[in-house]
Amino acid sequence: MDDLNALLTPGMLVTHPGRPDWGVGQVQSNIDGKVTVNFRDEGKVVIDSFRISLMPIFDGP
Repeated sequence: MDDLNALLTPGMLVTHPGRPDWGVGQVQSNIDGKVTVNFRDEGKVVIDSFRISLMPIFDGP
């Protein structure tokens, strides 16, 4: 199975496609298929990159 978030690096802004209510999140780390993201409205969450593909934001929050 592929790491769906392999290109994400700390500092990048993302959204969770299944949880838009969490708002924009900032990637804190991306290690071995586990991405830690600090979401504006949910707080810090660890995402399994083999199950969920986060959506990068390239033009600001």
